[in-house]
Amino acid sequence: MSGSPDPATRISSLRNIGIIAHIDAGKTTFSERILYYSDVIHRMGEVHEGAATMDFMPEEQERGITITSACITCPWNDCFINLVDTPGHVDFTVEVERCLRVLDAAVGVFCAVSGVEPQSETVWRQADGFGIPRLAVVNKMDRPGASFASVLRSMRERLGANPLALTIPLGEGEDFRAVVDLVRMEKLVFDARTQGKTIARQPLDAAEADLAAPWREALLDALTLEDDHLLDLCLGGGDPAPELLDAALRGAVLSGRIVPAFAASALRNIGVQPVLDAVCRYLPSPLERPPAKASLVDTGEETLVRADPSARTCALVFKVIFNSGRKLHFLRLYSGTLREGDVLVNSAGGRADVAARIFRLRADRRENLQTAFAGDIVAVQGMKEARTGDTLAAPGPPLLLEKLRSWRPVISLAFEPKNSAEGEKLDLALQTFCAEDPTLLVEMNEATGQRLVSGMGELHLEILADRMRREWNISPRIGNPQVLRRETIAGSASGFGEFDRCLGETPHYGYVELRVKPRERSLGTVSAFAPDAAPELSRALAEAALQGVRDACCSGPSGFEVDDVDILITRMGRKANGLCTSPGLHMAAQQALRQALEKAGPLILEPVMRVDISVPELFLGAVISLLGARFAKVEEIGEQAGCKQIRALAPMRGLFGFATALRSVSQGRAGLVMQFLRFDSV
Repeated sequence: MSGSPDPATRISSLRNIGIIAHIDAGKTTFSERILYYSDVIHRMGEVHEGAATMDFMPEEQERGITITSACITCPWNDCFINLVDTPGHVDFTVEVERCLRVLDAAVGVFCAVSGVEPQSETVWRQADGFGIPRLAVVNKMDRPGASFASVLRSMRERLGANPLALTIPLGEGEDFRAVVDLVRMEKLVFDARTQGKTIARQPLDAAEADLAAPWREALLDALTLEDDHLLDLCLGGGDPAPELLDAALRGAVLSGRIVPAFAASALRNIGVQPVLDAVCRYLPSPLERPPAKASLVDTGEETLVRADPSARTCALVFKVIFNSGRKLHFLRLYSGTLREGDVLVNSAGGRADVAARIFRLRADRRENLQTAFAGDIVAVQGMKEARTGDTLAAPGPPLLLEKLRSWRPVISLAFEPKNSAEGEKLDLALQTFCAEDPTLLVEMNEATGQRLVSGMGELHLEILADRMRREWNISPRIGNPQVLRRETIAGSASGFGEFDRCLGETPHYGYVELRVKPRERSLGTVSAFAPDAAPELSRALAEAALQGVRDACCSGPSGFEVDDVDILITRMGRKANGLCTSPGLHMAAQQALRQALEKAGPLILEPVMRVDISVPELFLGAVISLLGARFAKVEEIGEQAGCKQIRALAPMRGLFGFATALRSVSQGRAGLVMQFLRFDSV
């Protein structure tokens, strides 16, 4: 790719895709086959052996799960694919969302037995939010109980998707041996002696043709709705050429109306290459995606950033990691051309950074690049100030791409160093981890010396402690998990505050009146001025009052952060002699808000989790009893793949150690996914 003389050709041949799935659907195994068949690696590593290329962290290899997204570039046909293998565990959902934000398409991997599972539903909805086209792979077709048709039906019912089979299995479970290509009406046989690398394309026999006929008819029926020429041809009794079907499929996939579906068993090396062919044929290049939305920082004027290599360079930082003590920034280039040594200006504060070195990604390895173009996903070394979510652009009017969504942690652990020397090392380690992962928050308790670290779940913080021991050689004392609470109000109220004191020898004064009322859950807190609050005060004085309100929201009457409250400043005043200062208004606003919140009736909010459990019917009663003991409310009980599917809501405080207890009452046969839903009163 780097040798191509035409940047536009390079961009049109790019495919930026993510592999998304529920935990244990086989996406890392699937990714490993992609790398092997595209000759990026010459020996396939297995997840169960701790040798997968994309799971390069020791914690991933030990646990057999993906914790952090890994990106690697591989060639296929005339395309170059930037492949991102994302985590499947719910504690790392934010990592998935950061990746989807910068990708152009995704491949959803589903277990042929379990179908659409809770986390696969979550990541599919995230992809819906970014409007990216997708393919679907029904993996593990070799497992007992596998059903290709059932998974497609589950996708329609639970995801609202429109899956359209392009390959179907010949045999299911232990009998799965090959796939039928419905576009070209051929049988694809994958040679076990070459680990599936050699494919024999064979004509269908009579029985196979009969099996494929209804699937082929469904394919043609769907595509004739997309292409009038194809409709005329089929009505005339003609058999459309594969190229004509490919063109109709591409249009339908790019518009999101159809999700091509493929049968596969990555572990048995069957069915992977047709998915790679489809990635190149049907998924978009950066040129075919809608331009990114941005705004000019100074004026707020909206603008569009197109994948044009000759335009002004603009990129988004979507991930930061530390490698061998050096900081690496992962960038998606939305426009322009980036060369080694180029200066990029950060829209957050206008700081300039230098892209000293540019790398193409190879999971935990890197390939040096001299130049990167619009559409590329690369790593850059040499930048000091940029953080996850920052916009970097060539010098010019400050430009701001749409920000990454922020997430609020729900659980915290206290880390306490054994001595002062370890304390300094612990602070540096936590600073590094927070730079890598913006969902981690750290607060310092000066009185106790404890560092309160907040994250998205028990596993999230457990991994953090493991990495601290392994990478930093420190083992601080760790307290019991604590639930992060917030507070809101039950009703509406008004409050006022007056500050009239000398700070040092300088007199300060401020008077503020405001009103508060509750908002719906998860909408957050907003603060604003009434139109006639204080027309005679300067903007700087008004901002001081508003900042006082924001500061007071950090700790409400119950000592927790204030959430879901509407705050309206109705009046701000001066003293009779005209005195009015920024500190005075700041303090008066804090007093007014505290008074109003106390009068409005504070309510404590706790993290409420959505709990999805899959369990054999034999253990259903025991699991329901366990949920009741943990303050959970069962909302739905269904059935899928021979197991009962339980959906419940539970406060986070009742779920510590729940996974261990669930394994005990179900003899290890229950599956569990817990996901943060909202802060609410319980």
